[in-house]
Amino acid sequence: MFRWFEQRISPFKPSPATPPPNELLGFYWYFIRQCKSVIFAVLIVGLVVALIEVLLFAFLGELVNLMTAAETPASFFSDHGELLLWMAFVALILRPIVYGIQLLLVNHAILPNFTALIRWQTHKHVLHQSVSFFHNDFAGRIANKVMQTAPSLRESVIQVIDTLWFVSIYAILALGLFAQSDFRLMIPLILWMLTFVLLLWYFVPRVKERAKLLSESRSSLTGRIVDSYTNILTAKLFSHTDREESYAGEAIRELTQRFFHQMRLISTLETCVIFINGSLIVATCGLGIWLWSQDAISLGAIALSTGLVIRINNMALWVMFVVTGIFENLGAVHEGMETIAKPHTVIDRTDATKLNVNQGEICFNNVTFAYDDANPVIKDLNLKLHAGERIGIVGPSGAGKSTLVNLLMRFYDIEHGDITIDGYDISTVTQQSLRANIGVVTQDSSLLHRSAKDNILYGRPDADIDVAVEAAKRAHAHEFILGLRDLDGRTGYDAYVGERGVKLSGGQRQRITIARVLVKDAPILVLDEATSALDSEVEAAIQQQLNHLMHGKTVIAIAHRLSTIAAMDRLVVIDQGRIVGQGSHRELLAENGLYTKLWQHQSGGFLGDI
Repeated sequence: MFRWFEQRISPFKPSPATPPPNELLGFYWYFIRQCKSVIFAVLIVGLVVALIEVLLFAFLGELVNLMTAAETPASFFSDHGELLLWMAFVALILRPIVYGIQLLLVNHAILPNFTALIRWQTHKHVLHQSVSFFHNDFAGRIANKVMQTAPSLRESVIQVIDTLWFVSIYAILALGLFAQSDFRLMIPLILWMLTFVLLLWYFVPRVKERAKLLSESRSSLTGRIVDSYTNILTAKLFSHTDREESYAGEAIRELTQRFFHQMRLISTLETCVIFINGSLIVATCGLGIWLWSQDAISLGAIALSTGLVIRINNMALWVMFVVTGIFENLGAVHEGMETIAKPHTVIDRTDATKLNVNQGEICFNNVTFAYDDANPVIKDLNLKLHAGERIGIVGPSGAGKSTLVNLLMRFYDIEHGDITIDGYDISTVTQQSLRANIGVVTQDSSLLHRSAKDNILYGRPDADIDVAVEAAKRAHAHEFILGLRDLDGRTGYDAYVGERGVKLSGGQRQRITIARVLVKDAPILVLDEATSALDSEVEAAIQQQLNHLMHGKTVIAIAHRLSTIAAMDRLVVIDQGRIVGQGSHRELLAENGLYTKLWQHQSGGFLGDI
């Protein structure tokens, strides 16, 4: 039985063709429509539950009237036994069954699966954002929004359904039952309802706005804490743990202040609701007793009206908490939506084709690009790499060398010009197929917090362990991998390497990165400071493997140490986003230009870049 309900919603169902909209109601409907049959079932069952609750109170009033009118107590059961059995059936069998169905739908169909579906689809959408999206935010803050938006959206939907039926059914049927006895009994309830709605109308939007600010502060705090943990080595190297404490403390202080502001509103609202609830009980009971003294209503009507207003009194506090919770969750969803539902900035065309690289010819044609409109990093650049050619790109820091690689990988879209591979504009092919044909070794050799084997086979996940071992041997990583051991007792290729590979040295991370590219074996190879973290002996050994890997491939190599790329087929000198020189090492030295200055600084013993 449990399994049947647990299978009503598939958390991994395909996402709709359109991305989540950046508009609150549309954002809600985007996910609700995928589970509308189950949510509709919860809506119907909630209606039945509310009707049964009011029916029990109506029976209480009827019971008092029947007992008052009974000729003798001894004949009461024989006269009304059928009615008593029917109500016993409602209370002992029908009510538990309906509540049970409601619990199964909510606790087993919606709570786990609907939450997982929202997290899965929002994570998928965020995962396909451009690199700049992640560079402009905290990773921890983004992750917190993905995790928090799902339960907030789910809870607000369930709370709306519960509140809708209980409020509407109780209000409508209570007014109807009061009117049956005497229309004057409706007056206190109508006044209470108007006052209650006015209170909610005034307070709830303010609660929502402050809940949004509270959610922003919570996400900011999470982002700051994760940032400190991720960079804990840097914090300790610079003796800045106190600074990191203060950095998080500022966010905690802001979060606490916003929490105070939120609770002030809620406490004021609670006090007002408690006051009007007391007024409702006093007014209804007092009016009922007066009407009874005037022989206008029966004792059963007093029992019914008193029971209902006490129930409404208790329910009003619940409704207040629920409505407040709804708008708090709305605020959290709205704050999460602003990040999650941002449109993708680098997207595949609808008619994008799959790129198949046969030759590997690369052309940059009149390419201009800027991270911001005011400062172009690449300016009207033209560069052609022949199939199988190996070029080295050199230049001062900030000249645009790594930006060229980012544009080739289509991490960003260029403003003017185009980049082609074998004649195909890279903007007309799928990003997945483009990057599948390019192997990259970067200076920032961060690894996934997974096993050494998983990190190596990330270049070709369907390969087996033998492929990973062979690549590790070629990258001179096999020996140290065999000695790895993590806290869970996993060893060798199964050992986890820590977040971003923090348990390994820079050179060890670099060697695993090189092994990963060896496994990928793509026709185009990009080496961005590929051996910068290696000592001279290991670098010389790996350089042989890289030379073997470069055979038959189109290669772009970036290095600040010019000696590592001096033997390339061609060197391209870039300065301020423009090509200022091309040729072999000897030819560029003979020109006595920027390359000569770079070479003289390095050969003269300078360690830094200029």
